[in-house]
Amino acid sequence: MCAALSRGLEQKLIREAAAGDRDAAGALVKAYQHGLFAYMVRMTGRPDVAEDVVQEAFVRALTNLDRFDTRFRFSTWLFTIARRLYLNYCERRKPVSDSSACQQSAQPAPGPASIAEQGDTTASQRDEINSALQSLPSVQRQIVVLFHQQDWAIWQIAEHLDLPEGTVKSHLHRGRLKLRLALTTLREERAAEAERRRAAMKQEAWS
Repeated sequence: MCAALSRGLEQKLIREAAAGDRDAAGALVKAYQHGLFAYMVRMTGRPDVAEDVVQEAFVRALTNLDRFDTRFRFSTWLFTIARRLYLNYCERRKPVSDSSACQQSAQPAPGPASIAEQGDTTASQRDEINSALQSLPSVQRQIVVLFHQQDWAIWQIAEHLDLPEGTVKSHLHRGRLKLRLALTTLREERAAEAERRRAAMKQEAWS
């Protein structure tokens, strides 16, 4: 969840961090680094790229606290910085063949609400969810992750992506349907592959 701090405490930490308090800056990082990293991993499918983006996003945010508009949440601003850094990364990688972290973003089962909120999923389930998310168009993937995993409100997502709220709701609905279909297809394919392996092992045992 993004809103790990109350608004009052968040504002207090921002003022102290802007004044040079390292402990306050550290508290801001601790509050939001996990959520931001999880968001970027979902977006990129590459933990190494996600880690680089997250680190740079915190550096940019903490060194520019004087520009922060206190009418908004720090998390919204931080995620916006990270998203811009990621888009810049993809732009730089366009001529390069090894740009797997951007391939899905360049492209125009259980419900997503439940899978996105499961903190105790197995490694296999997490892998399935990540694979299914990577099949979504970039905008839909961002909206699904922000809404279900990060608990952002529709208006926050609309502000973050500079889209009308109605458009966000439409993308969220379509993203849910595509994610459910992708998960179902993925699980059916894996079940069929597992069955083929069992049949092959059985045949080998009797041969």
